[in-house]
Amino acid sequence: MWRRWGFFRQFKLNLIRLARLQNEPDAVARGMALGLFIGFSPTFGCQMLLALFFAFLFRQNKIAAFVGVWVTNPLTAPLIYGLEYQVGRLLLGLPPLDTANFSYRSLGTIVGAPLLVGSLALGIPVAIIGYSITVRMVPSMRYWKIPRWPRRKNSQEL
Repeated sequence: MWRRWGFFRQFKLNLIRLARLQNEPDAVARGMALGLFIGFSPTFGCQMLLALFFAFLFRQNKIAAFVGVWVTNPLTAPLIYGLEYQVGRLLLGLPPLDTANFSYRSLGTIVGAPLLVGSLALGIPVAIIGYSITVRMVPSMRYWKIPRWPRRKNSQEL
């Protein structure tokens, strides 16, 4: 049954990869913080590429950055981006979005600017909190025994 739920399987595989990293906890936590920050940026769809690019550029842990980017997935993206928009709108002092007078020419100023400001306002604290949690959690994760997925008995159980 769990094999049909690709999201949970992928999350578990990334968690196993993170637990098996042999780097120092600080290096893993820096990669996780980078991934979390990029995960909170309004770049849905190319966050993995950005995480890989910046992990290479800043010489951070690539697997930890990939795991951190998974904070924004199809289940959490509406909540995160909605919260980022509202925080950015409040910080910029803009009125709520009026859909009656909405035009695509003003999309960048009405939606883009609050989303960018909100992503910075939320991404930096989340990255700092993620770093502090990860640096403490990595040493204990190495002792976890994560069970494998149940194997199929024969190939006809699709």
